[in-house]
Amino acid sequence: MSTAAPASPVRLREVVDALRRGTVPQAGLDLLAVGLDRFEAALDDDLAAAARGGAAFHAIRGEYGSGKTFFARWLAERAKRAGLATAEVQISETETPLHRLETVYRRLTERLTTATHQPSALRAVVDSWFYTLEEEVLDAGETDEEDEMALAAAVDVLMERRLADVARTTPAFAAALRGYRRAVAAGDGATAEALIAWLGGQKSVAASARRSAGVRGDLDHFAALGFLQGLLTVLRDCGHPGLLLVLDEIETLQRVRGDVREKGLNALRQLLDEIDAGRFPGLFLVITGTPSFYDGQQGAQRLPPLAQRLATDFTTDPRFDSPRAVQLRLPGFDLPQLGELGRTVRDLYAGIARNPERVAERVDDAYLTELARAVTGGLGGKVGVAPRVFLRKLVADILDRVDEFEDFYPRTHYALTITSSELTETERNAAASGDAGAIELELP
Repeated sequence: MSTAAPASPVRLREVVDALRRGTVPQAGLDLLAVGLDRFEAALDDDLAAAARGGAAFHAIRGEYGSGKTFFARWLAERAKRAGLATAEVQISETETPLHRLETVYRRLTERLTTATHQPSALRAVVDSWFYTLEEEVLDAGETDEEDEMALAAAVDVLMERRLADVARTTPAFAAALRGYRRAVAAGDGATAEALIAWLGGQKSVAASARRSAGVRGDLDHFAALGFLQGLLTVLRDCGHPGLLLVLDEIETLQRVRGDVREKGLNALRQLLDEIDAGRFPGLFLVITGTPSFYDGQQGAQRLPPLAQRLATDFTTDPRFDSPRAVQLRLPGFDLPQLGELGRTVRDLYAGIARNPERVAERVDDAYLTELARAVTGGLGGKVGVAPRVFLRKLVADILDRVDEFEDFYPRTHYALTITSSELTETERNAAASGDAGAIELELP
């Protein structure tokens, strides 16, 4: 487990509350990172490369329940500590189809996060950028801070210089920024808000706002990459040297219509080619998918150029998987790791419990091992899909009761019950192969 600094009670409570609800915590994942230490050095090198103006890419590979989303959010926390902005986009056939990059870009800006701003951080980033440009102009000592017109003109000149590369390919991005700056200076909040929405790829932006900035129509597939390039420029200039973009659940491409699948795979290939060509300095792209996506004929193998870019040898023992490979394999949890995770969560809980000594005494290591076995048994023996249910039961059914009730003894008063209604589809399928229902814990 990686713990860079002691966790505050507020941070601990946020983690425990999420586990009680059966969800992946939005922050504090370093506190729960069991088995990820082997990736840390290589991924930190990738983050550093992106921060220096390079680019990076990894494809995360794992079955359902292997922790791909957890891994991506854990990596996002590391990225934010390194100063990068982050965005996690769920790929789906209806909401965010991969072949429509304008939709991917829109979701990216909606989910844009920094260490100091929650989604959407787009307006905060743009405001910070203009502030940075003003400070740079004033530091040059050639413009009087009291001369607002001269300051505005000097900032405009500097803005044009910074956006020169973007303006050559996507002039609308630069035009919208100019329009936003004018609207803010004029106190026109409605126009400023509309132009930020347009910069974020939103549809149905007021025509009057677009006219004021000299832009037309909505963002399309081809302009989306230019807007991404512009966003990276703005991020870099205002103190965020890069962007970690996670495209999660990319295996959904396997379930769409054939022509849509081909377009989606080709869009991913195009994005990887543009990264290799150096178009996106500061971008660290991560995709997550199941082995069937990477290896199956309905996935990446359907487009040979993409399959070649993703090719990774997994014929060796997983112990020798390179953390620098294009694909990173997540083997999922085994029982010892599940027990270790339980001990970690118990100790975190004790940090905010009213009765930490009672928690430590009654939920001891032996009990946690037996609970891990029982939950796994209730899910058909499939450890990989057990962590979410295991942690929810541990926090909500056991730790909370031990902390609240002096006469509650889990070995005596608790029988594990797993019902279909509390399981995800993947967990229900696993349980169907076992004996879910009422599972008695036989503990000494």
